[in-house]
Amino acid sequence: MSEEQGSAWPKSRLRALLEHFSTIEDPRDVRRILHPLPEILLLVVCGTLADCDDYEGIASWGEAHLPFLRRYLPYEHGVPGERWLTILMNRINPALFSAAFSDWVRETWPERPELVAIDGKTSRRSHDRAAGAGPLHLVSAFATTRRLVLGQEAVPDKANELAAIPVLLERLGAEDGLKGALVSIDAIATNADIATAIRKVGADYLLAVKANQPTLRAEIEAGFAAAEPHSLDTDIDLDKAHGRIEHRRVDVLREVDWLSGELRLPGVACILRVHAKVELADRCRQDTRYFISSASLSATQAAEAVRGHWAIENRLHWVLDVTFREDQSRLRKGHGAQNMAVVRHFALNLLRNAHDKKSLKLRRKIAAWSPEYLSSLLSMPDR
Repeated sequence: MSEEQGSAWPKSRLRALLEHFSTIEDPRDVRRILHPLPEILLLVVCGTLADCDDYEGIASWGEAHLPFLRRYLPYEHGVPGERWLTILMNRINPALFSAAFSDWVRETWPERPELVAIDGKTSRRSHDRAAGAGPLHLVSAFATTRRLVLGQEAVPDKANELAAIPVLLERLGAEDGLKGALVSIDAIATNADIATAIRKVGADYLLAVKANQPTLRAEIEAGFAAAEPHSLDTDIDLDKAHGRIEHRRVDVLREVDWLSGELRLPGVACILRVHAKVELADRCRQDTRYFISSASLSATQAAEAVRGHWAIENRLHWVLDVTFREDQSRLRKGHGAQNMAVVRHFALNLLRNAHDKKSLKLRRKIAAWSPEYLSSLLSMPDR
């Protein structure tokens, strides 16, 4: 079925992509522009999809595939070289670029996410010691059930993730974008300000409670120790894979009127205890983790949400480092590192929604070999 044959299909990802690229302000003098901004951004997204990880590779790919690019935009003056790509990507306003990304995701995949994990990642080689600048640290939001990046926000220099998370939540929560979602974040965000920001956008929070909140953790531990067995909702899971056996038990306690808590989180509805025992061939390890949530979760829902949160590590951060070689990127000047991180998120979402069973790595290689496959990644509507 084509886009025109049914209103249930969203417009093609490519059309939405180009529309949102055109909303980004171009800082150059219009009288001297040879390469319009949408052409540049389409080039870097296509080149990144096609297994290119630096500007030199992207520019060379563009020269070799100019007829393909001209299917979509004029490219009257060809494609810019490596030097001009570097200059132009350094100048794009990263806040506008991130906003365009989030708007594109919301329009292309309009279903509201159910589980959203938020976590930070550092691009290790993006520091500039000569200028006294540290590496780029980006906080990303990841829809764990759809495996889609929803948005990102750079952590201000010499700040921590707490400065970026509310900004990201506000952008994603616009027009009820997070209404009804369960947002999970690690213990760094277990405070009243972040919990309130999550509730303000119509979502619920699931926050880890670790040793950096000793009073709250001790109170939760005592609550579980004193709880009658019948007051607990429990989910038990056994996982066997790769020479290891993992037993997981999730206990949920919803009777929390007694909880005072040093942090005064708004709307606490339940607390969670997750006990994991991992048996390996030569050793066994165990650990117990605690969480607090504003959603009245069942044990099954809690187990799914806790497992889902760690998907941001192995389905986003690990993929960016291994498949896109992000940690090897040495972009250091201007806004290049931040903007190219967003480009990788564009590419990853497109690759993830390919209708085949190939690995992400192989999809990138085939996109480099086959213009028709690359075209399908850009244009194919969701099923």
